[in-house]
Amino acid sequence: MEHRLFGRTGVKVSPLCLGGMMIGWWGENGYEESAKLVRRSLDAGINFIDTADAYSHGESEELIGRCLAESGLRDRVVLATKVHNAMGDDPNQGGNSRRWIIRAVEDSLRRLRTDWIDLYQVHRPDPAVDIDETLGALTDLVRAGKVRYIGTSTFPAYQIADAQRVAEQRGRERFAAEQPPYSLLARGVEADVLPLCQQYGMGVLAWSPLAGGWLSGRYREGVEPPQSRRAPLVPGRYDMELPENHRKLAATERLARLAEESGLTLIEMALAFVIQHPGVTSAIIGPRTMDHLESQLTAAGVRLGDDVLDRIDEIVAPGLTINPADGGYRPPALVNASLRRRRPG
Repeated sequence: MEHRLFGRTGVKVSPLCLGGMMIGWWGENGYEESAKLVRRSLDAGINFIDTADAYSHGESEELIGRCLAESGLRDRVVLATKVHNAMGDDPNQGGNSRRWIIRAVEDSLRRLRTDWIDLYQVHRPDPAVDIDETLGALTDLVRAGKVRYIGTSTFPAYQIADAQRVAEQRGRERFAAEQPPYSLLARGVEADVLPLCQQYGMGVLAWSPLAGGWLSGRYREGVEPPQSRRAPLVPGRYDMELPENHRKLAATERLARLAEESGLTLIEMALAFVIQHPGVTSAIIGPRTMDHLESQLTAAGVRLGDDVLDRIDEIVAPGLTINPADGGYRPPALVNASLRRRRPG
């Protein structure tokens, strides 16, 4: 498997990154099953693992850390995790404040059984916290040697640009990477996030390249859709009563037929599409089983021709996210009506 430069860091990573969301109780994986997934991924040439403190409420980090420690493979892996989501009932156990970040990183280091985290990412924006507050805490962690690089996940383009400006003006460490949602069905980041990351020389880890399972080959017209483990968390992505999901299904059917005509599985075409974008460093795969993993590993060697890419553009236009729920984050002004309506004064 080839390895690519991760932005301007000089670090080289594989085009497929093993995601840890399904490692732990959420994916019904204990240590033995998780260790097999990690070891098979490393054997296949993957050297990049991404997880988060919130995945299975810390168990994903614990299992990945135990596997790397007991196998002696920690030094071979570029290890990434995240901070932001609530980790308890205390209102201060979450978010992007200095208070929480400084504590959360120590918890992650302990669970991962490591002295340093290669890439520490802010899982989502926090409108309540000044970005300089967050960058200040992260800068201290880098300078203390606990974190090598810092990044964001699912940040809008304007917030990525603002963070770069603040870092330059205040002498903070700059975000070296962004982790956006990107797939054949969710192409919104092509319009601004990916070009901006290219401009700033940032690495990009694309999450949900299989669109939360929609591009696994199991969603086809005339077939009862499968029950997704993610549906309770993000129902808008799977509710078949919604017209946008009917449009997703129609696009998925056309994409599946294109993959078959091209001699590929839909999984291979979907992953190859993501990692072939010049602004993307790696696509995060989140296998729950060994069969899932094996079906995704082959995509690293697939190269899509211009004829196939043109057909894809005809099915899902560049820059189009068919269902906005697949965007992963909605700015407060789109959720809270009071933020976009001027009151009489």
